[in-house]
Amino acid sequence: MLERAKEVIADIAAKTDSIILMHSLSGKDSIALLDLVAPHFKRIVCVYMYVVPDLDHIAPFQRYAAKKYPNTVWLQVPHYGYYSWVKYGFMGVERNPNQRLWKLADIIDKVRERTGVEWACLGFKQSDSLNRRLMLRSYKDGKESISWKGKKFYPLSTYKNGDVLEYISRNNLKAPESYGGGGQSCGCDVSDYWYLKYLQANYPDDLRRIYTLFPRTQFIIKEYEQEQARKQAEKAAREAQAAAQAQGDTAEPDAGDPAEPDNA
Repeated sequence: MLERAKEVIADIAAKTDSIILMHSLSGKDSIALLDLVAPHFKRIVCVYMYVVPDLDHIAPFQRYAAKKYPNTVWLQVPHYGYYSWVKYGFMGVERNPNQRLWKLADIIDKVRERTGVEWACLGFKQSDSLNRRLMLRSYKDGKESISWKGKKFYPLSTYKNGDVLEYISRNNLKAPESYGGGGQSCGCDVSDYWYLKYLQANYPDDLRRIYTLFPRTQFIIKEYEQEQARKQAEKAAREAQAAAQAQGDTAEPDAGDPAEPDNA
C-alpha cells in the first residue's frame, strides 16, 4: 500500500535522519503520514497548528501518536490562518488591525529555526484542489512529490482520500474524526456547521471554548438549521402544489345534465 509514498520517504531518509511533520492530529492524511515516516527517521518534530488551543476532542490523538511513535516530539503553534482572522476580526474574534499576516511557509521557517531540522513533510495531495495539483506537478523529482530546493516533501501527492483511508484501516491505525455532512474534512473549521454540531453532541466544553474566542460562531448552528427548515417547508409546499395540480389535471370533467331536446 502507498508504495510510491514509501519511495519518496526513502529518498529523503537517505539525506537526513530528522524531519518536521505538519500534523493535524485528527486528520486522515496526518495519521497515515506519521505511520509511514516513523520507521525511517530518528527524530520527527510533529507540528500541530491549532485554531483554538487545548480542545478535548484533539487531545486523544496526540496521546495516541506520542505513545505509538516514541521518536516524535510535539510542538503546538497557532494556525497561520488565525493571524488573518485576528487582523480582520473574523467571527467576532478580538480584532487587531496591526497583526502581521503569516503563511504556512513562515510557520515552517520558524520551526526550522527553533529545532535545527531542515526537511519538512506535508500531507498535500493533488486530489485536494486545483492549486495543489498545479503546485505538486511542478516538481521535477520524477514523483511529483519533492521540492529539493525548498526542502519539503509530499509523500501522498499522487493519492486520493480513499487510498489513505484504506491504508489506515489495513494498518489498524486510529481512525480520523468525521464530522458528517458528506464533504471533505476541513479540520477544526470553526465556521463549519457540521464541525460545530459534532462538538455540540460530543464535546460541549470545546464548543464553549470556540464560542468564547469566536463569539459569532454561536449563531451558526441555529441559522443553518433555520435555513434548512425554511428550504424543507418550501419544498414541501411545492410538492403539495404539484400533487394538487396533478390531481386536478387527471380528474374526469363534470359533463353536467344532458340537454333537454328542443321540441318547439
